[in-house]
Amino acid sequence: MKTVTFSADDFGLTESVNEGIEKAHRDGVLQVASLMVAAPAAADAVRRARANPTLRVGLHLVVIEGPAALPHAAIPDLVDDAGQFPSNQLRLGLNYFFRPRVRRQLLAEIQAQFAAFAATGLTLDHANAHKHMHLHPTVGAMMLRAGAAHGLPRIRVPAEPPRVMARCGTQATPGDKLLYHWTRLLRRQARLAGVATNDHCFGLAWSGHMTAERIHRLLPNLPDGDSEIYFHPATHRDAVLDRLMPGYEHEAELAALLDPSPIPASIRST
Repeated sequence: MKTVTFSADDFGLTESVNEGIEKAHRDGVLQVASLMVAAPAAADAVRRARANPTLRVGLHLVVIEGPAALPHAAIPDLVDDAGQFPSNQLRLGLNYFFRPRVRRQLLAEIQAQFAAFAATGLTLDHANAHKHMHLHPTVGAMMLRAGAAHGLPRIRVPAEPPRVMARCGTQATPGDKLLYHWTRLLRRQARLAGVATNDHCFGLAWSGHMTAERIHRLLPNLPDGDSEIYFHPATHRDAVLDRLMPGYEHEAELAALLDPSPIPASIRST
């Protein structure tokens, strides 16, 4: 059995992203979106989610390069004076692992983001993390721990099979292969916590460039099991997207989700 879920990240980042996600769900194949609860357009995203009850929404946990839910005074070792997480992934990873004071603040922030999601009244469908920071063992463990209090049913494991991507014309780098094997730790953490996961995930190698042509290549090559394909759709470019993701093809990714080409009969969309 082959199943596929089409999902979108960064719900709440900007209104153009929210518009893209809503349109991709109403007029295309998008089923799932991940909400950044402290992002500038989060309230607009929640309003759109309530207007589209068939859109399944989860938490897009932000612990890097984005806004925190708690004020700076509560988590001074995590964010700057404006309440923003830095973008230095290596430094953050070391701090999250080795500094007990930082870990205490990190857990408080993760709990606050789950609480903020609960306050929206939306049903928690899943959780994942911005830039897949839940692959960090400390972040992953805390996400599962905090999520348990809110009935977290599922997380994304960003495991993109190198063999499948090779059949699609993209050869994995040594770093890609290492990351693929590293995802086993997160899968094990989820299994021990009793939380479901996808079997495969696509969107890493082509992040920001999940065009219709690439999806047409990928779908016939999907492996058996439960696959998630994630996107970053938006209806148009804006200042925030130009600053954070200048090379991403947000509009092309929206077009891919709106593509009328049928999903192969051998694949069930979930």
